[in-house]
Amino acid sequence: MCDTCNKVFPRPGRLKTHMMTHTKKKLFTCEVCNKTFSKQGIFRLHLRTHITEKPYACEICNKKFSLLAYLKTHVLTHLKEKPYTCEICNKAFSYPTDLKRHSRMHTKEKPYSCEMCSRVFAELTNLKQHLMTHTKEKPYDCKMCGKAFSQQGNLKRHLLVHTKEKPYSCNICSKAFSQPNNLSRHLMIHSGEKPYSCAFCNKAFTEQFHLKVHLRTHTKEKPYACDVCYKAFAQQHHLKTHLRMHTKEKPYACIVCHKAFAQEGHLKRHSFMHTNEKPYTCDVCGKAFSTKQRLKRHLATHTNEKPYVCEVCSKAFSLKCNLKTHFLTHTKEKPHACFLCSKSFSLKGHLKKHLRTHTKEKPYACHLCTKSFAERFGLKTHLRTHIKEKPYSCAFCNKAFTEKIHLKVHLRTHTKEKPYSCDVCYKAFTRQHHLKTHLRMHTKEKPYACDVCHKVFGHKHHLKTHLRTHTNEKPYACDVCHKAFAQEGYLKRHSFMHTNEKPYTCDVCGKAFSTKQDLNKHFLTHAKKLPSTFNKSNEAGSADS
Repeated sequence: MCDTCNKVFPRPGRLKTHMMTHTKKKLFTCEVCNKTFSKQGIFRLHLRTHITEKPYACEICNKKFSLLAYLKTHVLTHLKEKPYTCEICNKAFSYPTDLKRHSRMHTKEKPYSCEMCSRVFAELTNLKQHLMTHTKEKPYDCKMCGKAFSQQGNLKRHLLVHTKEKPYSCNICSKAFSQPNNLSRHLMIHSGEKPYSCAFCNKAFTEQFHLKVHLRTHTKEKPYACDVCYKAFAQQHHLKTHLRMHTKEKPYACIVCHKAFAQEGHLKRHSFMHTNEKPYTCDVCGKAFSTKQRLKRHLATHTNEKPYVCEVCSKAFSLKCNLKTHFLTHTKEKPHACFLCSKSFSLKGHLKKHLRTHTKEKPYACHLCTKSFAERFGLKTHLRTHIKEKPYSCAFCNKAFTEKIHLKVHLRTHTKEKPYSCDVCYKAFTRQHHLKTHLRMHTKEKPYACDVCHKVFGHKHHLKTHLRTHTNEKPYACDVCHKAFAQEGYLKRHSFMHTNEKPYTCDVCGKAFSTKQDLNKHFLTHAKKLPSTFNKSNEAGSADS
């Protein structure tokens, strides 16, 4: 029995091996690279990575091997001799061990048991690979970059990253692949074959693994658990990605700007900023996109299909992620909390944006004027100021806009639609952020604080304007006389001096003014006359009676 965790083992040898998981002691040391291992079998596997000599060559195809046993196994692939036949399905094999291994598919026998977690396996190699998940050992090292792997197959796949070799090509479209299983998957695109079907919903898949993962959406099984926070995941790569939150590891670095990412997909998306590459094209209108997700979102505009329906209010959505986002409006759930100020968000993306208010990070840079932005949307909008493009036109008044969302908001000035309503006083608004701002009147919340004098504000732009009193920044300059102003409104009012424009007209007497403030002052002159006029009319009424 183990003194640390009270686990019982049938043999002293197994107990000794198990104890190493607690002590982290490693008995076997490689004399070449000083790497240590707890198990002799894993140590032997590692030693083979140093053996570069392959003295045994095949006389038929000249392929070379480090061990004679490997050559003998390889020769049988040429001889095609398969004397060992399965009695159940008649499949033939070159070796009795291969037949024995195959027969376990029929008998469901799993004779190899893990002494640490009691998980069982049909093959010894699978058990060996599994053991490394406990010991965290990676005996296979890449000679080019030093990256280590727990399985030889993973090292082989990784090496193709360095060699760029793609030996497997499709005979239909000539597309090449680095691995045979990738080619097999690709061929199913041409054949339309999906041999693996779900017993619950009849959804079909090209691969058994994809079916296995899909089944977990029905069974709710999450076999991969985090050792740090115990959060469970349906897929192993989701756990791997999650662990980087704890380790802060960012293994994927951009070769242009050296920015590092925790996920390969994030690096890929980031790289399109530098290359302006848009590899995903819409088959309907030919519009190109930098990510598959954006293309998917765009395709929904053509089909108008909305298969995802909210169970609470029956609102339908074209994308599953939009339904998920919407559902949080019912639950009021905000699972993503900022570790700097404890503010919570319903979406991870919103938290990510919020964190930039603390870090002051602006990762999206304009390649034309070097101005940078905290959000991609900000950069996208800014770029249109250079090209003067306004692709979205209003059907009522022909006013053009740089963004679709701006057109959508503008249309409400014609339709008078106000979809955002206050729960407290029922006042309605055309824009969501106007409702958010209005709600602060009720809550008295002022979330934006000045770092210099600690004055607080209910609006972000009020804080921005206030900060200029400390910095003396005046970013708005007049094109005519070059006078600078801290606020855009001040510049606008000033420009009327040069143009003699008077856009504010009095409804009582028709007199025009260059500023709203001047109109308000003027209007008071009419208001002062109202009581005397009112009194005269009252006196006249009394005389008549």
